[in-house]
Amino acid sequence: MSASAPLVVVGDALLDHDLCGRAQRLAPDAPVPVVSEARRSSRPGGAGLAAVLAAADGRPVTLVTALGEDEASETLVRLLADRVRVVRLPLTGTLSSKTRVLAEGTPLLRLDDGEGRAAEATEEARTALTEAGAVLVADYGRGAAGVLREALRAAAARVPVVWDPHPRGEQPVPCVRLVTPSASEARVFAGGDPPADTSPLQTAARDADTLVRAWRAASVAVTLGGRGALLSHGDTPLLVPSPVTAEGDACGAGDRFAATAAGLLADGELTETAVRGAVHAATRYVAEGGVRSLATDPAALPAAPPPADGDPTVDALRTAARVRAAGGTVVAAGGCFDLLHAGHVALLQAARRTGDCLVVCVNSDGSVRRRKGVGRPLVPVADRIRVLRALECVDAVAVFDEDTPERLLAELRPHIWAKGGDYALERLPEAPLVESWGGQVVLFPYLDGRSTTGIAEKAALAPRPAGVAHGRERG
Repeated sequence: MSASAPLVVVGDALLDHDLCGRAQRLAPDAPVPVVSEARRSSRPGGAGLAAVLAAADGRPVTLVTALGEDEASETLVRLLADRVRVVRLPLTGTLSSKTRVLAEGTPLLRLDDGEGRAAEATEEARTALTEAGAVLVADYGRGAAGVLREALRAAAARVPVVWDPHPRGEQPVPCVRLVTPSASEARVFAGGDPPADTSPLQTAARDADTLVRAWRAASVAVTLGGRGALLSHGDTPLLVPSPVTAEGDACGAGDRFAATAAGLLADGELTETAVRGAVHAATRYVAEGGVRSLATDPAALPAAPPPADGDPTVDALRTAARVRAAGGTVVAAGGCFDLLHAGHVALLQAARRTGDCLVVCVNSDGSVRRRKGVGRPLVPVADRIRVLRALECVDAVAVFDEDTPERLLAELRPHIWAKGGDYALERLPEAPLVESWGGQVVLFPYLDGRSTTGIAEKAALAPRPAGVAHGRERG
């Protein structure tokens, strides 16, 4: 697997704080909740959050943003240290910071400080954009995109540029590959009143079509929260639904969406593939706890994996660790998945609904051969991984070479080990291991009549069409 491509993030970085506590009574002097036992945490916000999330995907990231000499700017620089390369623009005023007050995870109030804006472009910033292979503009309406507009226009003419817009910010430059407004933002940008009988989905489609033309963008993806995203190239839109319903703090989900889409476009993926990956990543981000995984200590930020470790199991272990650290439920399921069929899909979809992430443990080619005999697997493990990863309900795939997955399970330590109902009369060999750390084996109904062996036998007996031999057309 090749290394992830570098990404330049241009935009307005903020400093975000959370005050999290408990609210069990109202104040005696006003009908407002009293938040007690408050704990304070700080993290990069705005373009800073987008840059950190992109770096956590394992790619080199350069952040071009305005910073001053004020305390908030210096705190943000410390939080970004060793995570991303920072190219500073001069800042007028003090860096913007936001403080959320939450009671048991529910936001009650937000306090905003600082109205600093980017003052001007620098030669170092222009050079970073000239050398960029892909760009994400995380515009938070504080001037960074404006002072670099001409450099961004030149970049959009030669490399993929993703633009995450803001109602008080800049319009995207022409030729941007993808613009990612939320549904409410798209409504503001498109203007006008939709027909009274128009559904939210129809409104989003009309707004996206309008914005593709108005901005002269290659495509617009309107994010729909928990429903996914609507992608338009100016014609019939593509709805990319969320794989599951993720409950939790959605703060930063838009940054996760844009950062993932920009990274995938940097890696050479098609826009449709990038949007599907972004929807999946944003859903997983919310399910894993969102910004709760970002703390004051830079060492506590999500560790960026080596750019080219090439091992899906490493990603699976990291995914499980992040979900567990955020207080979520890790679900695992296993099998050969040689020919993916409806029974497999039903099991995996049901398993994913029981937790916050699903890791599929798949047998290696050698393991399948020992279990199933000569001639198996029909599909090599690299292709099986790719097919499984394409399922919206699958968050990660891990490979094991043994006959049973106990060693891998001991590393993953899932809360739930999901198996098909055809194991109901058996004592699974891995059950004692899963139960040893408090995990639970859960059986799911299995669709009758679906099996890889049956499909393979039926395919082998099927008559060949005239003129076809050994899988190739004659002549």
